[in-house]
Amino acid sequence: MSYEQKLMAMKKMLTKKPKPTKKTKRDPVIPPAPPYEKNWLKTGLIKEENQFGVVYKRIVEYDETYYHGNKKIGDLQSTLEKWKRFDREHPLAPKGTNKLVFFDTETTGLKGAGTLIFLLGFMEQVENGFRMTQYVLPGPDHEAAFLYASKLWKEEMTLITYNGKSFDLPQVETRWTMNRQKLPKLLTHHQIDLLHGARRVWKAELDTFKLTSIEEKQLHFYREGDIPGHLAPIIYQDAVKSGQAETLMKVLKHNEWDILSLVTLYIRATNLILETTIPETAITHTNIGKWFADLKHYDDSAYFFKEVIEKYGSDHAMSHYHYGFILKRNEAYDKAVQSFNIAAKQLGGRERIIALEEVAKLQEHKLKNLAAALEVTRNAMSFIDKDSELTKRFRTRAERDFLKREMRLIRKIFPGEAQKTTKAD
Repeated sequence: MSYEQKLMAMKKMLTKKPKPTKKTKRDPVIPPAPPYEKNWLKTGLIKEENQFGVVYKRIVEYDETYYHGNKKIGDLQSTLEKWKRFDREHPLAPKGTNKLVFFDTETTGLKGAGTLIFLLGFMEQVENGFRMTQYVLPGPDHEAAFLYASKLWKEEMTLITYNGKSFDLPQVETRWTMNRQKLPKLLTHHQIDLLHGARRVWKAELDTFKLTSIEEKQLHFYREGDIPGHLAPIIYQDAVKSGQAETLMKVLKHNEWDILSLVTLYIRATNLILETTIPETAITHTNIGKWFADLKHYDDSAYFFKEVIEKYGSDHAMSHYHYGFILKRNEAYDKAVQSFNIAAKQLGGRERIIALEEVAKLQEHKLKNLAAALEVTRNAMSFIDKDSELTKRFRTRAERDFLKREMRLIRKIFPGEAQKTTKAD
């Protein structure tokens, strides 16, 4: 057999491999409704179905005149109008034309990939009132349907939460990631976290920033018959196992109160920040002024500090402390020195040292009173040695800086003495 014949024989032995067939995309398998569906629907829950399964929901309508604590939820409209007139940026300001939604969740735990969200609560303004919609997870098999029903994939919103930036939204993102092959992409929503706002407004005035404490002290709302939040996961799991949802409805009520408090807390915080005529404590107004200063809204900041100073004089040193920086920025150096001196006499810790440092800077560089600057510098150095409130890091930095300042001032005041000291060394 020739060489060519052998090649032809071998060629016949080779068989072509069939081309791989394209995998057809299977339709998602829709899990069946849970066997306890009838019992859950008897409690007033409504069934909603989508391409991923089943979810149950509860809808509550509120009139504009509805009161939660001592606040009428219909006042939200005037709150939003105030933010429209406020032409500066602020963490509590809504974003553009985004729909404003108050949002809260209930979960089976605090963290971890195994933690499920079992309740999503939303509240928004509608014509002549408000509508709250709560979605309840029937079970893990219906999680994709549950998340899809939230419409967090459909349009960008401004979500108002309480600790939502650290908890609620990260939990939603985690659960969405676990279902990413089924669900459309989760949109990025503008967030307003009222926990951060509450801490800025009532710092050093409230002992705790739990929402229930804020409700009582700022909204005058007192819960009656509420369940402790830590029991919510247990109640939900029992409702799934037993099929009885009567107790679960108390969890929905707990969530409803949470969301209503978000509405009235947003109204309350906005009024304090934007309505300067509302009477409030010196601490609260000082906190708001400090917040405006941190946002570089110096005129707004100065207004709150001046209000406190006019009412309390030198009795509220922290207002003078912060107002001193505004005066310094406005080149009112003599007045700034006065404010910092008042603060230094009454405050302790780092604020006292910083106030004295500011006085020393102003006396040396702006008012050209070197003797006064040296006196303040040495006064501050004596406090640094005695003050137990100072951290080691701050103390070390302050000692170094004030020692340099002292040596520089001595050279400026006594140039000849400084040269003699240098030669002697």
